[in-house]
Amino acid sequence: MDPDRARELLARERERITRELARRSAASTDDLTLTDPADQATGTYDAEFDESLIDSLRSELEAVERAEQRLLEGTYGLSIESGEPIPHERLEIVPTAERTAEEQARYDRGA
Repeated sequence: MDPDRARELLARERERITRELARRSAASTDDLTLTDPADQATGTYDAEFDESLIDSLRSELEAVERAEQRLLEGTYGLSIESGEPIPHERLEIVPTAERTAEEQARYDRGA
């Protein structure tokens, strides 16, 4: 993949994640004084759900940073597992992809 295109995709991904992190962080810091137990339970659930999403977004941001590092090192677009090229189509959809689709499937299964 062309390095300029990779930078563009990664910048777009970074922007999306950063924007969503800011939105979620702002929502989780809203100071609501809830007195009804049902409202408190809902508020607790929502806060925990938001925290889970924030953790996931932070992981995605780390993946962007790893991809940017691979781009600097000249290894972007190559599987971190086998060194095989990751198809351009996959990188267009998942610019932070670290493995080919087949390798990722095996990795996700724990094989």
